[in-house]
Amino acid sequence: MATLYFFSALLLTVVVSVPINVSGSAYCGPVEATNKDLVQFPLNLEFLEAEFFLNSALGHGLDAIEPAFAAGGPPPIGAQKANLDPVTRRIIEEFGYQEVGHLRAIITAVGGIPRPLYDLSPQTFAQLFDKAVGYKLNPPFNPYSNTVNYLLASYAIPYVGLVGYVGTIPYLANYTSRALVASLLGVESGQDAVIRTLLYEKAYEKVWPYNITVAEFTNAISSLRNELAMCGIRDEGLIVPLRLGAENRTESNILSADSNSLSYARTQPQVLRIIYGTGSEYRPGGFLPRGGNGKIARSFLDKA
Repeated sequence: MATLYFFSALLLTVVVSVPINVSGSAYCGPVEATNKDLVQFPLNLEFLEAEFFLNSALGHGLDAIEPAFAAGGPPPIGAQKANLDPVTRRIIEEFGYQEVGHLRAIITAVGGIPRPLYDLSPQTFAQLFDKAVGYKLNPPFNPYSNTVNYLLASYAIPYVGLVGYVGTIPYLANYTSRALVASLLGVESGQDAVIRTLLYEKAYEKVWPYNITVAEFTNAISSLRNELAMCGIRDEGLIVPLRLGAENRTESNILSADSNSLSYARTQPQVLRIIYGTGSEYRPGGFLPRGGNGKIARSFLDKA
């Protein structure tokens, strides 16, 4: 256990010392955008979550449920049904349907955007996890192979949308938009809490066949996201040093939050740096090989 605490502290210390510029802007402030564009931007995450959850639980995605929502955008690459235990499969199926509702709510309120091309292949997740731990895992990490792997892969996605919603609300111009995004945030927060709780139950277990515990994987992913976003610690794994725990009294960290146990916030560029996996809102990759859609995401690509 002492080794795990040391590993956690080391990862979080590394985050503080990362370069402030990684092949792109290190700007951490808000973007200038219309209310409509701010509300539409999260569709890039909502589509991603819908496709990942639905395909993993059911073996088919959004096109089998609400094809019009895609607005002509291409289906994802590499998504497949996951080998999940019955309880987890039911949870993920529910999450998938929730994401369909989120898409409907945003599209109804401000209009939609074409679904971007997503790469949800095992290879994309393997690259993400290799980058997180700092070396090539053998065999390559496969999110679809079992329940623990899938929950770790899920850990990598909803939280990014959650902190994006927190960062968006203060800049929305009217009550209707703030109410919508707050409601979306509530469910995204719940999804993240469920995933983190299920993982925390196995925090000290080794993930087969790697000599890495579940908690160590979450700390590595969170540290990578902090590094890619380049704006300080706004993401924490399941086990943290006391200085980062709630009221500095606990090393458990089922909910990631700041020193007052308030949710962290991220801006749209920070979100793009993470989901592209490149550390740059100008350079697509990762889950979005051609970049996101909507005016905010495309504005950065137009300047690349």
